[in-house]
Amino acid sequence: MKTFTSKIGRVASLTGLSAALLALSACSGKGDAAAAMAAMQNQTPELGVITVANGSSDLSSAYAATIKGKVDVDVRPLVSGFVTRVLVDEGQYVKKGQVLFTLDQVTFQAAVEQAQAQVNSAQTAVNSAKLTADNKKLLYDKNIISDYEYQLAQNQLATAKSQLATAQAALTSARKNLSYTQVTAPVSGYVGSIPNREGTLASPSMQPALTTISDNSEVFAYFSLTEKDVLALTGGNRSLGAAIAAMPAVQLRLADGSVYPLEGKVATVSGVIDPQTGSASVRARFNNPDGILRSGSTGQILIPNRAENVITVPQRATFEVQDRRFVYVLNDSNKTVSTPITVSPVNDGQNFIVTSGLTPGQRVVVEGVGSKVRPDMVIKPVDAAAQAAQAAQAQQAAK
Repeated sequence: MKTFTSKIGRVASLTGLSAALLALSACSGKGDAAAAMAAMQNQTPELGVITVANGSSDLSSAYAATIKGKVDVDVRPLVSGFVTRVLVDEGQYVKKGQVLFTLDQVTFQAAVEQAQAQVNSAQTAVNSAKLTADNKKLLYDKNIISDYEYQLAQNQLATAKSQLATAQAALTSARKNLSYTQVTAPVSGYVGSIPNREGTLASPSMQPALTTISDNSEVFAYFSLTEKDVLALTGGNRSLGAAIAAMPAVQLRLADGSVYPLEGKVATVSGVIDPQTGSASVRARFNNPDGILRSGSTGQILIPNRAENVITVPQRATFEVQDRRFVYVLNDSNKTVSTPITVSPVNDGQNFIVTSGLTPGQRVVVEGVGSKVRPDMVIKPVDAAAQAAQAAQAQQAAK
């Protein structure tokens, strides 16, 4: 009986111990859950958001452009010869007619002297033929010689004069060739690269040229418009010339991202669509008084497009899935909702004009899209504009 009672006591003790352990474990689980919940709340990311609203937009369409000088002239000699002197340096500004290179003049000087000697000889022959002709005329007037002899003397004089003219033309050509040994600037502008130096054999057909002179007082920026752009430009019922005249001033974004301070004007649009590229070539003209723009540079033409009563969002706030564009909109619980939108093809590389999918007053996540943000994710919204202003103030204070 004792043994049975002791067994029951031990079982009860074990049962009580188990219950106590379970109770302790339950209490411990509740504490961990609370701690985990607090930790999750502390780990909720703070991300920048904006509240979208209708407003005006001054976005610009950007088109890749190549810059060329008003005049780019390859400089080649008109005669062949060895370069004896290079009188300019790369990047130097030169005026029209300024000597750039000198070629070996020895053979050309000799040709001039030879041609001069031939002129002298021909002049002597003319003088002799003239004396003879004058004498024959006196005799002919007195009927001493026949008409044949008189005419023969006149023909000999004419022949001598013709030979003199030929010799004089050869002298002019020789002198011209001698002058060509001094290669001059065909236009005013900046000297390009000079691949050929002293000792190089130069010729009219040489490749590459001695150098290139670029007149950069004005520059042309060449870019392309698609067939759709050209149709939109003309409006379907307006002439191309009228459309060009009505186009607003354009800007030029340089390779370093800065915008050229002077505005330009679209000057021409090709009347032919290239069947291979489906685009038309366009030329915009910019004044370049300080020579900042150089021929061969690249950039982007910015054509302004003003729109009223539209919603704009930063491009960094959007992402694409299967050719569709989305943004993360916050609901009342600060949970992200993946929302499809459509945007205008006109953009400046930084912002989109939203044509559908958003309404004024909605909050859109603009920070961490594509990296931190996921659908149905709770975040702590932070005003992106205030965040940017604080960052700007911090940078200003650091300076």
